[in-house]
Amino acid sequence: MIYFYLGGARSGKSRLAEQQTLSLSARPFYIATAQPLDEEMQARIAMHQAQRDPRFQSLEAPLELSEAIQARQNQHQAILVDCLTLWLSNQLFQNFDQWPDVRRRFLDQLKQTRCDVVLVSNEVGQGIVPMGKETRRFVDEAGWLHQDIAAMADQSFFIIAGKKITLGELP
Repeated sequence: MIYFYLGGARSGKSRLAEQQTLSLSARPFYIATAQPLDEEMQARIAMHQAQRDPRFQSLEAPLELSEAIQARQNQHQAILVDCLTLWLSNQLFQNFDQWPDVRRRFLDQLKQTRCDVVLVSNEVGQGIVPMGKETRRFVDEAGWLHQDIAAMADQSFFIIAGKKITLGELP
């Protein structure tokens, strides 16, 4: 099954996704996509690592997300990916022209994966349209990626103030 946790910064989405993953597996795997490029991000990563349940085995995969999932799907009952928007920004900054192929391979991998996958991402499309071309592309690509994941996910949730809202089709 695919579980999709979407929410704003500090909404509680990572905590809830971690709880979901731990409920699915005694041997969960955590794939983190952040890169420690500056002191502030290093501190954020350290905070996440310190708060992470010790039952998680972990891997930093800022770019090779599809490959990381494929390599671990037979070894683990559940994989948590936190977070897709960091992975997207890594891809756009380092592999700008390759993004359509990377995106397609990732979505194909999700369809083929034989274990539970819990995905975490930041909702970035609820604000005003950004002024810069690169920022607008990021918001557009995040929105399209989120729509595709929500369409294939078995369960999708929007997280706000630490509370989970189940997303579904409108009547």
